[in-house]
Amino acid sequence: MTSLLFGAFQIVVLVYSVVLHELSHGLAALSMGDHTAERMGRLTLNPFKHLDWFGSVLLPLLTYVLGGFLFGYAKPVPYNPANLNDKRWGPAKVGLAGPATNLSIAVIFSVVIRAGGAAISPTAFSLLAFVVSINLVLAVFNLMPIPPLDGHWLLFALLPSRAYYVRAVLYRYQWVLLIVALFIIFPLLLPLVSGLFRVLTGVPLV
Repeated sequence: MTSLLFGAFQIVVLVYSVVLHELSHGLAALSMGDHTAERMGRLTLNPFKHLDWFGSVLLPLLTYVLGGFLFGYAKPVPYNPANLNDKRWGPAKVGLAGPATNLSIAVIFSVVIRAGGAAISPTAFSLLAFVVSINLVLAVFNLMPIPPLDGHWLLFALLPSRAYYVRAVLYRYQWVLLIVALFIIFPLLLPLVSGLFRVLTGVPLV
C-alpha cells in the first residue's frame, strides 16, 4: 500500500473514531432522558455533522508535524445535564461513554488481529494496528481529568461540593492545560498506549 493510500486510510479511521466517540456521548445522554443532541441532528454517523475545522483538520496536521503523531477531535455533542435522570453520576456516565467506545473499538480489532495470527499480511496488520492504536490514544487522552476532556466529568463527580474552586481554576485555564496535556503530558503516557496495545493484540506496537 502506498503511503498516500495509507495516509487516507488513517484520516478516515481518525474521523470515524472521533465521530463514534461523540455519537456515544449523545446516545448516553439520550438513554438518561436528554434529547438535546437528538433534536440538533447530532445522533448521526454523518461525519460532516460532527467535524470541527480546528479539531478535525488543523489539530491533526499540527500534532503530526510538531509531535510526530496523529490526533484530533470532533465537535462536542451538546447535552443538558439538567435533563439527565441521574444528576450525580449522569455527566460522568456521558463523559466516559466516549473513551469506552474507543476502547471497545480497540478491543474488537485486537480480536481480529489475534484471530488472524500469522495469516494476516503485513499490510493488513498495519491497517488493523492503526485502528487499535488510534482508538487507544483517543481513550487514554480523553480520560485525562482536565476540561474539556471527558475525564474531568468523572473528577467533578468525585469531588465534594466544597471543592468548587478546583472546578473554577480548571475551567479558567482549560485551554492552557489542554496544550500542556497534549504536547507535554500525553507523550509521557504513550508507553501506556503501547502496553495496552501489546496486552490486547499480543504483539508489540512498532
